[in-house]
Amino acid sequence: MRYWLFKSEPGEFSFDDLKNSPQSTTHWHGVRNYQARNFLRDEIKVGDQVLFYHSSSENVGVMGVAEVVKAGYPDATAWEVESLYYDPTSTPENPRWFMVDIRWKQAFKRLVTLQEIKNTPALQNMKLVQKGMRLSVQPVTKEEFEKICEMGTRP
Repeated sequence: MRYWLFKSEPGEFSFDDLKNSPQSTTHWHGVRNYQARNFLRDEIKVGDQVLFYHSSSENVGVMGVAEVVKAGYPDATAWEVESLYYDPTSTPENPRWFMVDIRWKQAFKRLVTLQEIKNTPALQNMKLVQKGMRLSVQPVTKEEFEKICEMGTRP
């Protein structure tokens, strides 16, 4: 099993939206960065654990945990002309973009803020806090995952 951090803007799709989706599951689509695409296509597997991170909002940080329930498969939004994620270079025969399905698992008792993460010595090497790191999908170590879960579940 591996661990990941997925970023989402809550105005577009929030952790509560995931919880309230049918079967508390959604397609993680629309990723248009090659490095993140490679994670989705090649490395993220069923059972992997996901820290759900709200970005670009008033309350930036990790909201809770989701779980991967379907490994990488072609992102069909790339083929939909009316989609924000349309890419004419991607076809069903030669897909360029991929997605996974995730399911809501656990909400934290409280938000684990970006500032807390930056101020926690055990999390200083997280990709999230590295200068210039803007990936919407990024790996997290087991230790980082467990530390953030511990922070989120205490009052």
